[in-house]
Amino acid sequence: AAAMLAVPLRPFCAFLAGLGLLCLAFVASWCQRWRGGFAWDGSARMFNWHPVLMVAGMVVLYGAAALVYRLPPAWRGPKLPWKLLHGALALTAFGLTVVGLVAVFGFHNASKTPNMYSLHSWLGLATVLLFSCQWLAGFSAFLLPYAPPWLRALYKPVHVFFGSTILMLSVASCVSGINEKLFFSLKNGTAPAPYNRLPPEAVFANTLGLFIVLFGVLVLCALAKPDWKRPEDGSTDTRQVPAVLWG
Repeated sequence: AAAMLAVPLRPFCAFLAGLGLLCLAFVASWCQRWRGGFAWDGSARMFNWHPVLMVAGMVVLYGAAALVYRLPPAWRGPKLPWKLLHGALALTAFGLTVVGLVAVFGFHNASKTPNMYSLHSWLGLATVLLFSCQWLAGFSAFLLPYAPPWLRALYKPVHVFFGSTILMLSVASCVSGINEKLFFSLKNGTAPAPYNRLPPEAVFANTLGLFIVLFGVLVLCALAKPDWKRPEDGSTDTRQVPAVLWG
């Protein structure tokens, strides 16, 4: 797939940014139009923050963080600013994800709904836990001034591998969550039209799922394309954050 991706990097990134914004617009519109909007009161409107924040954090922002080193400006000069940007985007994504988890657990507890019983919930929580471990390991290895160069070189391919894995798991979690919500919300006899009749809400949410999958696939293609990687020989600064910044 990466070999077939022959478009220039800048138009590709512009398209990907537009697709990410489209995913955010779709998930927010779905929750606003068909699911009642947003609140923070333990009701179903509190739950609606969950899909919005998970798509924003674990898909769109996480994908942006993964592509930081694919930007041509990151190929020249010191690495440190790009390390900080990469870590900050990932940390912001993690913060949005935590708030999204608080929203869904708060709604479940307020409505006496059991937690952690579905495959979606297991997969989603496993993804978040893996993401937290990935961020802490990356922060310790690449930003703190204690890890020796040989350890950073040894860990780097592991970090890259789990970065792509987490993105795939995030996409799978979002798609399964969309499907689960549609099944619960569009049951026979409890909705104007059941899910198997494909009402407008189902078409809209299914389209959102396809956009999320497309976004994830394109990010993985960009990560796999060899000539879009930062040349190792062009790195003029492989240092971590200076020790003075950490006291």
